[in-house]
Amino acid sequence: MKNNKGFTLIELLIVVAIIGIIAAIAVPGLLRARMAGNEASAIGSLRAVNSANINYMTNCANGSGYATSLAELGTPPTTGGQPFISPDLGVASPVTKSGYSIDYTGAGNVATAACTGSAAANATYFSAAAPVAPGTSGTRYFGTSEAQTIFQHTAAITAINSSGTPTPNTAVAIK
Repeated sequence: MKNNKGFTLIELLIVVAIIGIIAAIAVPGLLRARMAGNEASAIGSLRAVNSANINYMTNCANGSGYATSLAELGTPPTTGGQPFISPDLGVASPVTKSGYSIDYTGAGNVATAACTGSAAANATYFSAAAPVAPGTSGTRYFGTSEAQTIFQHTAAITAINSSGTPTPNTAVAIK
């Protein structure tokens, strides 16, 4: 008498094929969700830069300018207190966070006695977020400036002029 307990090789191969088909359907959705999360994180980082700069200008630079760098925003006031931006962004630029590279530049020196010990501030700033691996970590590029508007585009946003027009000028403002 033969004992027929267990599965045959054909049955196991069918189960493996079904699991493969389900995985092939699920993986692209998972990758799209991860890209959307990375892009949302980049937008959140640029909003944090904007908020930190307004706070810095109002409470630290005597209303006369913006921080010279992300590291400046990450420095607490010399009189005590918390830094203007979170530690993950308050370091030397560029900062890599959630698949995006966050870059910050300032322009137009303004003489002021900032509360962080800096002797100068900037009249303007520009911050950009670019995917570290375009097409994999994200597909959109983002940029913002002292005008506080965040723009998005499929190509790198390299500047925003004083009238609020981004380069490339086909970039769309995020509402």
